[in-house]
Amino acid sequence: MLTLLLVAVSVGLSNFAASIGIGTSGVDAGTRLRVGLVFGLFEAGMPLVGLLIGDQFADQVGRAGRWAGAATLGAIGLYSIISSLRRRDRQPIPAGLARLLLAGLALSLDNLVIGFALGTYRAPIVVSAVIIGAVSVALSLIGLEIGARVARWAGPRAELASGVILLSVGAAMAGGALS
Repeated sequence: MLTLLLVAVSVGLSNFAASIGIGTSGVDAGTRLRVGLVFGLFEAGMPLVGLLIGDQFADQVGRAGRWAGAATLGAIGLYSIISSLRRRDRQPIPAGLARLLLAGLALSLDNLVIGFALGTYRAPIVVSAVIIGAVSVALSLIGLEIGARVARWAGPRAELASGVILLSVGAAMAGGALS
């Protein structure tokens, strides 16, 4: 069980970091719910998909997922940076559902391999997925709160801070620090 919790925390750290960036766009009950559900479902679901598709394919997609996820988060971050620099009123734009779903997918692609690993260790896959999802939700909510505090500090430059954070998360994923 301790091993499973450590795995859950390690895969949830990328969601934590991305949630900080999302939190700078403003945190309300709806944002908390959307981010928690999307990130939790993707994190819980990808190991299940990995188990279903098997070792060979999960391993290949999981390795490519790190790069695809890093590129996607980097693109979302660059978009936020450019948008913030172009906006005259400097008010942050809340993250839309499409961007949130794309980020959730990008952050969870490398988790496909975890599903196969859980299957080979005969871990209870549904229980494992629930624990991974719950830890991801908790880390995401903590990240949102930290992001909201960053937004208060950054003031009108919150969207720029969000872009920089998401770009940094993408770079950290590409470098292997968050995978």
